[in-house]
Amino acid sequence: MIEFKEIDRNNFFDVIDLRVAEEQKAFVAPNVFSLAQAKAFPECECLAIYHDEVLVGFTMYCMDDDDKEYWIYRLMVDEKHQSKGYGKAAMEKLIERIKQDQEHKVIYLSFEPENSMAKRLYEKLGFEADGRVIDGEIVYKLAY
Repeated sequence: MIEFKEIDRNNFFDVIDLRVAEEQKAFVAPNVFSLAQAKAFPECECLAIYHDEVLVGFTMYCMDDDDKEYWIYRLMVDEKHQSKGYGKAAMEKLIERIKQDQEHKVIYLSFEPENSMAKRLYEKLGFEADGRVIDGEIVYKLAY
């Protein structure tokens, strides 16, 4: 079972030690960068992803200051735990968490055009291209 935990002194170093596969490094910022970004942008929420008490990944989402909508900024699963369904399960759980805010009806995310794995995952979850490209990344949205 997937669960989210806050990042604190007990798991901080483990979270920043998580790594994606070498060929994926261009697609996702290092977790230490995301944690620093969340310090400067307090609207961002960082969560550690656990499967049965084992740390398997990291996610960050926020209410975007510009468009006042939810964005999933990061999702990563450590290379040792990939291809086990954890990314999809974590996204489903994160989507449900965001949907609790009844005042919003759309979730955005963006990804590098070359990241076909992310594209397949997001499309399976119901995300669709919204026609925008921001900083070279394709923007997808999930309306609910």
